Amino acid sequence: MMQTERQIQIIEESIKLIALKGIQGFTIKNLSKAIGISEPAIYRHFESKTAILVAILDSFKEMAGMMSSLPFDEEQPAVEKIAFIFFRMLDVFTEQPTIIPIVFAEEIFKNDNMLKEKINEIQNLNLQKIETIIEQGQEAGNVRQDIDKSSLAIIFLGSFRLLIKRWDLNNYNFDLKEEGTKLVNSFKLIL
Repeated sequence: MMQTERQIQIIEESIKLIALKGIQGFTIKNLSKAIGISEPAIYRHFESKTAILVAILDSFKEMAGMMSSLPFDEEQPAVEKIAFIFFRMLDVFTEQPTIIPIVFAEEIFKNDNMLKEKINEIQNLNLQKIETIIEQGQEAGNVRQDIDKSSLAIIFLGSFRLLIKRWDLNNYNFDLKEEGTKLVNSFKLIL
């Protein structure tokens, strides 16, 4: 569904607010102050705070869908395909670090079934893409076959998640791409 300029502004300000004040500080009152419009004006664009969070997660799901539909050269080894996705994701987080608290905030959404379902869809999209690449690499003989694709995908995505969370919690005080390169090189050894 196409969003209006005001809806996009509300989503962007919501992401900034959550990054700045945490999910507890994400209130319609704080959001209206940040944007400079009244609370009823926000409700004209979104029926609730949950609807705003759903819109944010939908945009992340769209981003995950774009990542999972990246075209690859079939001859390219699986490791290179995964490294490409990894570095694209690092670029996204480096350019927009304010999205990290939301993308990796599964715990805060677990009591809301709609939000939990959205997070689950995003995680499954990412996991399925990595599993597919690993499986293709195993079939082509350029990825080890003694560890199943699901375990390798979880090792990759779990390591990626920890790296991003460490960078966020340390106030971005280390070079994410440099550390990401070390992780990718280690992952290449594992594969």
